[in-house]
Amino acid sequence: MQDEKIVELYWQRDESAIEETQGKYGRYLGKIAYNILADLEDSQESVNDTYLAAWNSMPPQKPSVLATYLGKITRRISIDIFRRRHREKRQASEYAISLSELEDCVGGGPSPEEALDAQQLADAIGDYLRQLPEAARNAFVGRYYFLDPLREVARYCGMSEAKAKSLLYRTRCGLKAYLREEGYDI
Repeated sequence: MQDEKIVELYWQRDESAIEETQGKYGRYLGKIAYNILADLEDSQESVNDTYLAAWNSMPPQKPSVLATYLGKITRRISIDIFRRRHREKRQASEYAISLSELEDCVGGGPSPEEALDAQQLADAIGDYLRQLPEAARNAFVGRYYFLDPLREVARYCGMSEAKAKSLLYRTRCGLKAYLREEGYDI
């Protein structure tokens, strides 16, 4: 079923919208959640919460790209679950690993003053990524937004894990240098 029709089902408050969403995007959302949480049960909870959040947000929202909309919801919910779970304990996941890799480039949590600069920082990172060759950009986004494991990033970029790891390292170093040039204190 086309995304527009699925969104229309949400707007009509037709419960089959959730079934259609699950059929079309369940695996995709599950992958995002699992990459963050590294736990099947928590991932399923996150995906189910995504369906509820989508149900509650449409209307008034009418996303033009349903996959991206649902992916952002899943990512936000999964990160919230991750944070809640890790107040008590630490557990490795692609989310934790990828954040530790980026610590050199981007500082810790924002203070109220830093929150104002968050959009500018996001824009600067976006500008940097647009300058990169497609393979480097895809690897970076796959690793640090979708939180894909290194071996999967290497697979879909058509390179060895060692080359992907090196590419990501060089990209992070380039990002760090770019952000310094833009006036960010790294």
